[in-house]
This record gives sequence, C-alpha cells and structure tokens, in this order.
Amino acid sequence: MSLSKFEEMLKTNDVYFFDTTEFEEIIHYYLDDGNTSMAKKAVYLALEQHPDSADIKLIQAEIMVFEDKLAEARLLLDNLMAIYPYNDEVYIQIANLLSKDDKHKEAIDYLIRAKEYTDDLADVSALLGMEYLYLDDYEKSREHFSVCLDFDIEDYQALYNIIYCFEMESSHHEAIAFLEDYINKNPYCEVAWHQLGRQFFVLKDYKRALKAFDYAVVIDEAFIGGYVEKAKTLEKLDRYDEAIENYQITLDLDDPTAFAYLQIGECYKKKNNATKAIYYYKKALHEDPLLDKGWMLLAIVCNEEKAYDKALHYLNKAIALDETNVTYWRYNGEINLRLKFYEEAAAAFEKCIELDDSGVDVWITLADTWIFTGDFSRSLNTLIRAKKQHTNFAEIEYRLGCIFFITDQKKEAYLHLKTALSLDYEYHLVMQELYPTVFEDLKVQRMVLNFLEN
Repeated sequence: MSLSKFEEMLKTNDVYFFDTTEFEEIIHYYLDDGNTSMAKKAVYLALEQHPDSADIKLIQAEIMVFEDKLAEARLLLDNLMAIYPYNDEVYIQIANLLSKDDKHKEAIDYLIRAKEYTDDLADVSALLGMEYLYLDDYEKSREHFSVCLDFDIEDYQALYNIIYCFEMESSHHEAIAFLEDYINKNPYCEVAWHQLGRQFFVLKDYKRALKAFDYAVVIDEAFIGGYVEKAKTLEKLDRYDEAIENYQITLDLDDPTAFAYLQIGECYKKKNNATKAIYYYKKALHEDPLLDKGWMLLAIVCNEEKAYDKALHYLNKAIALDETNVTYWRYNGEINLRLKFYEEAAAAFEKCIELDDSGVDVWITLADTWIFTGDFSRSLNTLIRAKKQHTNFAEIEYRLGCIFFITDQKKEAYLHLKTALSLDYEYHLVMQELYPTVFEDLKVQRMVLNFLEN
C-alpha cells in the first residue's frame, strides 16, 4: 500500500506523509530490486519529512558505500556517531565501509565497539568472523562464527564458514572432531553429516565417508549434494554400479546436469563398457557443448578403442575450447603420431613447448617426429634447443650423436655418443634399435666395447 502511494506521489507531485518505518520498507524494496535510483529518491523524500532520522541516514550511508562514495559516507557516519554514540548500526556501517576499503583491522575495532551496544550479537559476530577470514586469521574467525551457532544451531552459513577455516589450515581431523560434537547436539542435520563425509573423503577414509553421506541422504532424501558425494565415494571404493545409481538419483531429483552424465560415463569406462561410456559422455555434451573435459574424455575412450580419427576429431573440439591446455596438446600430438600425421604431431609438441611444458620427453618426441618425416635438420635443431634447457641427458646426447652420424658429421657424432655412453650406458640398446646403421659402424662398436671394458 505504502509503495503504490509513494509511486503515485512521484507521478502527481502530491505530498503524502509516511512514517520512518514505511520509508525504510520502501527504500529496502528498491534496493532489493536493484533500483538504486528510486531508492535514493525515497531517501531524499524521507529526509525531507524526517530530517533527524538516524535510521534513514544510515541507509543513505549504506547506499553511498555501495556506490563507492566512501569519503562522503564516512563523513555522514562520523556525524551520526557523534550524535548517537550508542547506536550499534553506526559502528557496523563504518566497519562495512572500512572493510570495503580493505582496512579489515580497523573494521574489527569498530565491530568490537558495536558488540557493546548491539541486541543482535550473532549478526555482529558473523561480521567479525568474515573480517578475520579476510585476514586469514582462521582461529579467531572460527571463534566468532561459533558464537553464531550458539545463538542458532541451524545457522548453516556459520557452520560452512567454520569448516572452511579448518580446511584452509588442512585441519581435517579437528574439523571431524568439531562436526561430531555438533552432530551430537543436532543429530538430524544433513548439512553436518555431508560436511563430515567430505572431511573423511579428503583423508581417504572412504568407508567412514560413505557412512556419513548415507546419513545425509536418509535425513533429506532430496539432498542432491549428498548423493553426488556418495556417488564419488562409491567410485573410490570401485562400487561403480552403486555410484551410477546415485548419480542417476540426482538426475531424477532435478534437471539433468552435464557433470552427472559425465561421471556416469566415467563409471562405465572403469567397468570397461566403452559403448555406454561414449553414450553418457555425449549426453553430457548435449547438456553442455562447451564442456571441454567432455570432448577430451570422448577422445580418450575412442583412442583406447583405436578409433583414432574420431579421437582426433573430439580432441580438436576440446582444444578449440581451451587452447592453453597442455594435456590436450600432448594427446593431440600422440594421436597424430598414431595416424602418421607427422607435421601435425610436430606442431602439437611445439605448442606444448610454447606453453612451458618443456620436459625432456616432449623435446625428444618432437625430435623423433621430425625424423619420421625425414627432416634431420629440424630434428637436430630441436635437440640443440633441448640441450640448452636439459644438460647431461643421455636421451638427447645419443640422438645428437646418431643424427650427426647420419648427416655425415662423424667428428661431432663420436663426441656426443661418447658423452651419451658415460651418462647412461644401457640406453645405447634403445638407440641401437632405432638407429641400427649407426651402431654397425666399427668405430662406434669399439667405443661401446671399450666403455664396457673400462
């Protein structure tokens, strides 16, 4: 009623009287609706009718903070603090302003002052908990969120924040002890059982995790998060059929999700049922075509089924969605090698190096790929680049020796082969299979024998 009357007043320029409570309701309505402009008009008219209202001025300051007018807001709040030194909301608003300006220690000082005058200790404790959280002081943060639970044992946001603090300190055993104590007080809290299961899961105590998740979904049969975690735990226990059942329950409870379909696909893959794995991967991608992981998993299962063309097709879709994923590029190179698309494989391994995935194995595979194309010059150049990053690696030295030998640069070849033998004698057997003509050379044979005798 007040809202429609207020809007009528704005349209007609007629003046209606509203008390401060009505104005507060009108202003909060517009703020909740995201209409800051109308909220400010309401504040203006409210102050015209109630120029001394501390509550309206506090809302005005709140809007200023929201609009980053921090200096104006602070001036207004300091004036209010001088007039109303026992008003907890003034201190809370100043603390919010300071927090927004990343002055969390100062914000805490004002919240401590607010605690002296507030009738809502839980609310101020929650704000203090957040400020200490910003400072990474997890112990004090927990203390204040615990106060919230003392006032309301079903304050699940406080409960989540307490567990978050334990997790940030990797204090999973302490989190378990806290949750078990909480459950003794509130045994039918599915949220607490769910969080307890998560702690056991992190500690790889999957049997106890499963028991906790079982309790969570018994208490709330529509608890999707509980079924998801239960399914993930069953996967860890190699109970794939039961995991699939629980993922399926989440699909029945709510709209289908790509995540659930993807995990069902993974379960079937672990059961060596490639056909069903592919079916569910595709269902996941139907839900979310931009899910690059889904395309990658399709590529992996097709590769394992030796359907290399399909694998490459799906993998390229994954790469198109995430061009900086080194794993995708490595896999791309490997599949192109299987298809004997050597130029494409080389380009993929070069991309890995460009993305700082420059381990010895990448360099060597790239060098070998150029050999497959008959491009000894590029292979040699690749190995020289590799040696600048990785000194004293037999894999590099043997290849340098063999390629120098093949390109009739015998002096350099013998030097690198001698170095290679000193680094890893046994590896020459691998190279002998790859480059038999090199190891048929009499001087190379003598070098190998002399090294073995010495």
